[in-house]
Amino acid sequence: MKIVTTPMCEEIVRLAGVSDYVVNKHPTSEDGDLAILLSESKVEMDAVPIKINTPQQVFESIREVSKIAGKELSDEVILAFFEEYELSKKYLNSDFKRDVNVKVYSEFLKDIVLDAGFNIDSENFRYVIYPDYLKDKVTETENLVEIPSHNSISKNPFEKIELRYAILENLI
Repeated sequence: MKIVTTPMCEEIVRLAGVSDYVVNKHPTSEDGDLAILLSESKVEMDAVPIKINTPQQVFESIREVSKIAGKELSDEVILAFFEEYELSKKYLNSDFKRDVNVKVYSEFLKDIVLDAGFNIDSENFRYVIYPDYLKDKVTETENLVEIPSHNSISKNPFEKIELRYAILENLI
């Protein structure tokens, strides 16, 4: 089976033990038999959609892709990937609750904000959290928190988590 993945998912594919794959930003059936890509992406071929916004999503995505690759990794092996990433490890399987309401301007950020323990409330909020690509759409003017999106940040999912969660932790 020939696997094709997008640049954003390549690290997950690599960590999952897949060594023979092709990277293409817009996969087609001519590139391979199976695409591994972000869940928001749509392709005209068999695909495994994954999410990599939160530490738990990264963990589950590595697990799922390793199964597909026929190299099912144990939890211990997957956990080892988190070792050098403090916030990724901290928020993996955590249940933080913070008494801070925020308004969120993006679906992918909702996963992160909820995982970090914030409450989402579009009416009564302390901060407005938005991805950099929606900066021009934000109507509020105070307590704005810009989060780097997929295109303006490292492709490494752990490095993304570290940066995004650090920004959110500074709000507390």
